[in-house]
Amino acid sequence: METIPPVIVVHALAAGYVLLLGPLQILRRRRDLAHRLLGITWVAAMLAVCVSSFWIRPDGFSWLHGLSTWTLVCMVVAIGAIRAGHVALHRGFMIGSYLGTLAAFAFAAFVPTGLIPQLLRSEPLVMTATALGVAGVVLVAHLVAVRAAARRPVPSLRRAGS
Repeated sequence: METIPPVIVVHALAAGYVLLLGPLQILRRRRDLAHRLLGITWVAAMLAVCVSSFWIRPDGFSWLHGLSTWTLVCMVVAIGAIRAGHVALHRGFMIGSYLGTLAAFAFAAFVPTGLIPQLLRSEPLVMTATALGVAGVVLVAHLVAVRAAARRPVPSLRRAGS
């Protein structure tokens, strides 16, 4: 296997973070400081996934790039919605973004000629260590956010003056 370009490494690590943190954010209680702190890291990772995807074009632009564009729009709408106090709209766009990322991952993982299956065949230990490392980062981020939230009152999700 040849060297993997840095943009693909960034894309894969950020996508792993998004995929592993997503269920924790969706299933845990909302509107606390931990959810907000983890949400900020999740959005940052999602932005890294989307932006990096535009430099990954083995066959030109594809529907996956369209999904990245749509996801960027969804992030803006979701953040605007929660700042305006529209929790249901925020939740819908965030869960939809997560499901879109899950669909893109499934496509990338199950196409036999894709990089993920190739790496699983040629470098299973590297893939396993990377997945475990990302899971560890998610776990540490979750523990740090929960501990920080336990020490502070819940901040208002609305901007001052709104």
